[in-house]
Amino acid sequence: MTYQLLSALVLFAFVSSITPGPNNLMLLASGANFGFRRTIPHMLGISLGHALMVSIVGIGLVEIFDRFPATYTALAVASAVYLLWLAWKIANAAEPGKGNAGGTPMTFLQAAAFQWVNPKAWYMALTAITLYAADQSLTGVVTVAVVFACVNLPSVSTWTVLGQQIRRVLTNPARLRAFNWTMAVLLVASLIPVLLP
Repeated sequence: MTYQLLSALVLFAFVSSITPGPNNLMLLASGANFGFRRTIPHMLGISLGHALMVSIVGIGLVEIFDRFPATYTALAVASAVYLLWLAWKIANAAEPGKGNAGGTPMTFLQAAAFQWVNPKAWYMALTAITLYAADQSLTGVVTVAVVFACVNLPSVSTWTVLGQQIRRVLTNPARLRAFNWTMAVLLVASLIPVLLP
């Protein structure tokens, strides 16, 4: 991979990782509700889970989508249902210090698995492989995956830190509830590009 292509990949990984999307909105909410330390498994799950996804897409999964276009529709439906469930969970998150079933941060494995139903993660993986590892060579695919993992973790961490800072303002249960509902609505709104392509 040339220096120019690598630079373009790093820029693409940064812009697509730092901009709002389901992962970042959930990290913002998690940072506000649970703090930075308790959100670390969630952040690592996103970064490493997405890198694994990029690798699997690059070594052949993209061809399945090309051969069977109905899989795109099935993926969109699964993504929509899961994102709606997550939005409900965020909207009903417990106040800090008041644990309940809905009041736990996402685990590493949950966050890694979420990448497979995250529309933005699919867009990022498919675009990155198409543009930066078009020959689908092992070296190219691994390079794209490693760059995404290295750029993604600091990018998504920014959203957790922002959520942690917002937490200082959310000391009032009513404000926290309003924040959680706003995050839930924004998460549902992130479905618009999937449902209305």
